[in-house]
Amino acid sequence: MLTFVLTRHGLTDRSNPEQHLGQRIDIGLSAAGRAQAAALAARIGPEHFDRIIASPLRRAQETAHIVAGDRPVELDARLSEMGYGRWEGLTYEQIDATDAPYRARWESDPAGLRCPDGESGDDVAGRARAFLEDLLAWEAPMTKGQQVVLTVAHSSFNRILLCVAMGVPVRDYRRRFAQGQGNLTVIRWPSGARVTDGRLLVANDTSHLAAPGQSPWELAPGA
Repeated sequence: MLTFVLTRHGLTDRSNPEQHLGQRIDIGLSAAGRAQAAALAARIGPEHFDRIIASPLRRAQETAHIVAGDRPVELDARLSEMGYGRWEGLTYEQIDATDAPYRARWESDPAGLRCPDGESGDDVAGRARAFLEDLLAWEAPMTKGQQVVLTVAHSSFNRILLCVAMGVPVRDYRRRFAQGQGNLTVIRWPSGARVTDGRLLVANDTSHLAAPGQSPWELAPGA
């Protein structure tokens, strides 16, 4: 049985206004992002993890190390964020100023259409599926078939991975799933399961980031 704990990196200095940070702009966490990672560490840091795996991008690495403490963090390039191509670093308004017609087509099918000079949702799904297949085939020693893995990645990547694990069409990843910074998402697979047999136990839980009296859903993207 695999218990898969998934989170998104914390905020960066380019998170406001929201921009398309993919693979080309490799920026670390802001002070607020480090605080989010510390809050997540306070919640799940004491838990046992057989492996902690992060995207090699700095914002994900830093988040993983804050949660991991003195435990090793593996890096896997398959966890990198979607390649946004020429939309990298641009806000929605900036994209619409130059690429509005193509952006509208992409919004209707972000699985099949690639970002200009970048990746499509299906491209990212291929990476996510290969990563999960390898993870499900791996068995940690001395765990009696029960592994717990923490993975730190990115917004689009995580939502596409959820589609792959839940058997949801990839073209719906933007519509069906949210991944706030520093959230807690948990998926479980029984032994011998296929990638698409994942069972969602916890989804985009940000209660550890909420201020006193604040509802966690107020922190959700698009709230």
